[in-house]
Amino acid sequence: MSHLFKAELDGCGCSQAIRYISSLLSAGSIENAWSEATRFVIHATQLDRTFLIANPDRAVSSDEAATLSGFVARRLAGEPITRILGFREFWNLEIEVAPDVLDPRPDSETLIEAALAELGSRKSEEIDLLDLGTGSGALLLAMLSECPRARGIGVDLSAKACELAARNARRNKLSDRAHILRGNWMESLDGRFDLIISNPPYIRAGDIGGLPPEVLNHDPILALNGGGDGLVAYSEIIRSLDKVLKPKGFAVLELGAGQAADVADLALRWGLKVGALHKDLGGIDRAIVLHNPG
Repeated sequence: MSHLFKAELDGCGCSQAIRYISSLLSAGSIENAWSEATRFVIHATQLDRTFLIANPDRAVSSDEAATLSGFVARRLAGEPITRILGFREFWNLEIEVAPDVLDPRPDSETLIEAALAELGSRKSEEIDLLDLGTGSGALLLAMLSECPRARGIGVDLSAKACELAARNARRNKLSDRAHILRGNWMESLDGRFDLIISNPPYIRAGDIGGLPPEVLNHDPILALNGGGDGLVAYSEIIRSLDKVLKPKGFAVLELGAGQAADVADLALRWGLKVGALHKDLGGIDRAIVLHNPG
């Protein structure tokens, strides 16, 4: 099938290539087909959008056609475009993604909004940040981009995730303030933090098999599996928060749908103060703020 795509694409103009790819994606029930087709052509040709608009008849080379054919075949097979291109935009940062890490979704930007709302004018101060289960480093780097005097540590159990997060820090010119450590949550960490942010695994183990193929087949299970009740990672994090948060420090945790009450109960059990809930664009409680009352 990809060979047929190549034959159609080889030598055609870039605008024609976008139309053709968009028609294939639309026929495959891919939403935002035109946008994705445009991104594929930009990535394959290494030309920017402005050039393509000004030069719509610029011919697609044989090598570019082969690349585009592979992109289309993979997308029609259900692979997310971010996995195909190897990066996504998150909070106006370009974040590299790889099979070893969770692909950061737009819903997770709710955590950044929540943290900034809680910090208020303090975001211009020297603050210490901790991102638990940093993965690609998206949350940590987004916060550092908004807090110019902050320093941050990103922790992840996966060595490959740590390597990727460090590359993303360099890519976004934040490596001077971002330190990436391999570890299990807060074990072996010294010091205390003004803000802890985390998107922990929260899918119930029994629900993982029913996830959409774009998630199930492409995100690492380690980053999804929250145990039998979906709360295992929350329990591990919350019971240690008072030891690593500064007095009056706070944490912002991502929530799965319907988990707000259970996570709030856990926090109260461990002596934390439950703050605001923040909804994502779909109206789901996506972030919870927990305060160290000490």
